Amino acid sequence: MQTHEARRVEIIIEAPMERRLAEALTGAGVTGFTVLPVLGGSGRSGQWSREGQVGRSGMVAVICIVRPERVDALLEAAFRVVERHIGVVSVTPCAVLRAERF
Repeated sequence: MQTHEARRVEIIIEAPMERRLAEALTGAGVTGFTVLPVLGGSGRSGQWSREGQVGRSGMVAVICIVRPERVDALLEAAFRVVERHIGVVSVTPCAVLRAERF
């Protein structure tokens, strides 16, 4: 089966920033993404869990798969949202079966 080169971009960000990030991604030409709840993790500030965040919304993971030529615009849009907030952005090469979807 033929596969096509793509990039998987994962953005972990505070849940209240989800709508702003979604608008930025759409404005950058991203045609689809998936949002998942993040239950906990560990980072510079130590371990955390959603249960331990009283009165906070926690974090979400926004996952996009795009063609390689669209990555720079996506990253620029995401960085404008993430730069002043807690967040992590990663880019991983991947392969997709239906390139026309991306």
